[in-house]
Amino acid sequence: HVQLVESGGGSVQAGGSLRLSCAASGNTYSMGWFRQTPGKEREAVAAIYRGMVTTDIYLPDSVKGRFTISYDNAKNTLYLQMNSLTPEDTAMYYCAASGTRSAVYPPLDRRRYSYWGQGTQVTVS
Repeated sequence: HVQLVESGGGSVQAGGSLRLSCAASGNTYSMGWFRQTPGKEREAVAAIYRGMVTTDIYLPDSVKGRFTISYDNAKNTLYLQMNSLTPEDTAMYYCAASGTRSAVYPPLDRRRYSYWGQGTQVTVS
């Protein structure tokens, strides 16, 4: 069983930065950050897969160069560093974990993930 608790959201001016955190427990090899605005589907903004040898990171084109994802093994915490924020980044952000090493869906597909945090709001003005 996986438990996820996000923090770090808030309000920021355009061009600013925020770092989201997700305290995790359980199987956390495959994790991701997603965001959702009212009336829209939840979309991936970053994913990470920590394999036996390498760690793979996945970023959609919409955030490449601005967002980075990382995992601190000592703290069991997933991070999303967001820079150069724009009003279009305003959304509820969710941390997700697949709960297994193997998966049917690719890392940026929300169907891959069975466990979700409660979400943290990011507002850019």
